[in-house]
Amino acid sequence: MQYDFLVVGGGINGAGIARDAAGRGLKTLLVEQGDLAGATSSASTKLIHGGLRYLEYGEFRLVRKALQERAVLLRIAPHIVTPLRFIMPTPTQGRPRWLIRLGLFLYDHLADLGGLAGSAGVSLEGPWGDGLKDRSRGGFIYSDCWVDDARLVVLNALAAREKGADIRVRTRFQSARPVDGGWEATVLDVASGATEVVRARAIVNAAGPWVDSIVSQMPAIAPDRPVRLVRGSHVVVRRRFEGPHAYIFQNEDGRIMFAIPYERDFTLIGTTDIAQQGDPGGPRISVEEIDYLCREANRFLADEITPGDIVHSFSGVRPLYDDGADNASAVTRDYVLRLKAGGLPPVMSIYGGKITTYRKLAEHVLEQMAPVMGFSARGWTDTEPLPGGDIAGIEQQDRALQAAYPFLTPDMSDRLARSYGSRAPQVLGEARSLADLGMHFGAGLTQREVDYLVSHEWARTSEDVAWRRTKLGLHLTSEESRSLDAYMAQVAG
Repeated sequence: MQYDFLVVGGGINGAGIARDAAGRGLKTLLVEQGDLAGATSSASTKLIHGGLRYLEYGEFRLVRKALQERAVLLRIAPHIVTPLRFIMPTPTQGRPRWLIRLGLFLYDHLADLGGLAGSAGVSLEGPWGDGLKDRSRGGFIYSDCWVDDARLVVLNALAAREKGADIRVRTRFQSARPVDGGWEATVLDVASGATEVVRARAIVNAAGPWVDSIVSQMPAIAPDRPVRLVRGSHVVVRRRFEGPHAYIFQNEDGRIMFAIPYERDFTLIGTTDIAQQGDPGGPRISVEEIDYLCREANRFLADEITPGDIVHSFSGVRPLYDDGADNASAVTRDYVLRLKAGGLPPVMSIYGGKITTYRKLAEHVLEQMAPVMGFSARGWTDTEPLPGGDIAGIEQQDRALQAAYPFLTPDMSDRLARSYGSRAPQVLGEARSLADLGMHFGAGLTQREVDYLVSHEWARTSEDVAWRRTKLGLHLTSEESRSLDAYMAQVAG
């Protein structure tokens, strides 16, 4: 099979590039060795943000770019990207109050707020301080956005497929060699063990933590500067404060930490920055990271947490470009694109990046490839909504869903509206009662939705469904999880 682009990696960058390329009429194949968003892209802090702390490192260009993208994503994916207010208690030591105020002023003015509320000083004696140990010092409030990170990946892959891209999960890139002005690549179907040879005019290496491994499987390409792998870990505990806001805390070591309302009943706390050694696959939180997150959170939260309170944890490995910084927290989060084309068919390798700036990264990849491959460099992805994003607002969509399907519980209609937007009726079909949705696995997850995820969104295992396409794994009992396991084994092999 002949393609224009072979994209290796089904994380946010790979899916975003596939969407952009396919929308320009380029025949595109994306291969992912596991599930979409199966690694780093489902292990983020779930934020679309400028990165307030990056101002301290002089990363003004990165922050401005991220803030501009925040407005774009809020516009094209309003069902999965939602505004969130952050409360920053004034610290007793470290950054002075005037410096925080200056940073927030810059944060408000480096880019258009896009309809979000600006920053201000606040008292913590009222609702904004709910759940805090010390409410006497006051603090600040500012805006950013929350995102369902794994669904953002899936929606980009859906958009790419609808533009003509071939999306293959559980398909591993094995090798590639230059042949007749293009690349001849071998890919492996992980389930069957069958290999296939495909041809592409160019390869985009968006393999994240495995970016160096992909380069090593292309002997014609000289290796670049090694990727720097940094692990970020999070813990989830039962909800520690009321209200729709999140907290940003300043730790004793100068880092910052978030406490975010998560999946209705929980609080998400993170993150860490630890050098990842060895294989980046299956990273796990360490005892030291758990102790660190608990200790720092307990400096602020009235309802303290212990390791025994943790109901879930996850870790992701960030593939950062090694800029020589000694401190892992200071390594740039901006992306670096490495194009190799002299005397060989083009290969683009991607280092670093933030989930917030994935769309701009994809646009830059296509801009750099355009003169080499001879296609239009005009971008288009900033205006067309992602699948399900063509809605007037999430509340209106929820009300419309309740009117069309009055048998849904409020929690079910709210979650379906926020997950699928205008496409929620495609999930529910002609159902006229809860019984029409088939087996109920728990937490509002039904057979009809699972079947949709298998047939439309590449779900193959219960983990794909419970932890990436949805986050309902937090709510399912052990028995309900086993029931979902058995069903997925039956319908998805």
